[in-house]
Amino acid sequence: MNLVFKRKLPIPQEIKEMYPISEEGRLAKEKNDKEIREIFEGKSDKFILIIGPCSADREDAVMDYLHKLKGVYEKVKDVLCIIPRIYTNKPRTNGSGYKGMLHQPSLNDEENMLKGLIAIRKLHMRALNETGFSCADEMLYPENHRYLSDLLSYVAVGARSSEDQQHRMTASGLNIPAGMKNPTSGDLNVMMNSIKAGQMSHEFIYRGWEVESKGNPLCHAILRGSVNKKGVSIPNYHYEDLIYCYEKYMEAKLQNPAVIVDCNHANSNKQYLEQIRIAKEVMHSIKHNEQIRSIVKGLMIESYLVDGKQKEDGNVYGQSVTDPCLGWEKTEKLILELADIRRDLLKK
Repeated sequence: MNLVFKRKLPIPQEIKEMYPISEEGRLAKEKNDKEIREIFEGKSDKFILIIGPCSADREDAVMDYLHKLKGVYEKVKDVLCIIPRIYTNKPRTNGSGYKGMLHQPSLNDEENMLKGLIAIRKLHMRALNETGFSCADEMLYPENHRYLSDLLSYVAVGARSSEDQQHRMTASGLNIPAGMKNPTSGDLNVMMNSIKAGQMSHEFIYRGWEVESKGNPLCHAILRGSVNKKGVSIPNYHYEDLIYCYEKYMEAKLQNPAVIVDCNHANSNKQYLEQIRIAKEVMHSIKHNEQIRSIVKGLMIESYLVDGKQKEDGNVYGQSVTDPCLGWEKTEKLILELADIRRDLLKK
């Protein structure tokens, strides 16, 4: 193999012992997990917003964002459940570009995975301790999940990962919701197979151990749009798409049918301002169809302090270095509007 073995990394238990979760943080996560679980199980009418930067590029800007988010959450927590995105590892389509804080804890430094593991744990811990939010991250590397397993309340399995067996089996061993994105081809059969595999028990190799998972009944769908053979984005958030997803769920007879609609990526053709319109269209579809209302549990929105995106040098504080995001003013306005829409729906 043409690998250079640079250093042996601490195992998750060692990192957790170095940076342990506080009792207050543990109780906050326990409370958040219960609230989120009840939404996915249909026991709560609250609506989920998984919202935050495309990538968590710097601790100070992410924490500024989370404190602002906490302020608006206090105004909407009667109808919305907010799960902040702190995505610390990023899949890259062609292998180049910023791969996230795990790889590069500072935008101006070289890659260092040891520093990265410590940086992402400290960031998630700080989020939990200062705001009470236990957050979402992408499960890009299944074997790394245990470094954050006591801090996270949600994981997403990306469009390029949801067909992978190790991702599916690892998701089956989690006790938090795992969202399976539809593949870039848009084939919902592939996505439904991912969910089915995630809800099953498996025996497999994980971090050098032979393990047995119990199955995760909270594995569910994330609709993120698709791309055809000419590279053209094809959205799948429209009324008819949601009905079709409901029908696929009924055919598959899976536990806790649930959909999160990703308002960016191929659904918006990465036109980040379209997320506002898409979110409101999904809410309109929920209002007009009981089947859609029964399965659409929330939205995923990419949002940061400053509109748009910048080059990877990160000179603009609070602006994305990966996909473009909504800025804070637009984000706050949208959250308040979505809460009002949800209140109106629940009154009927």
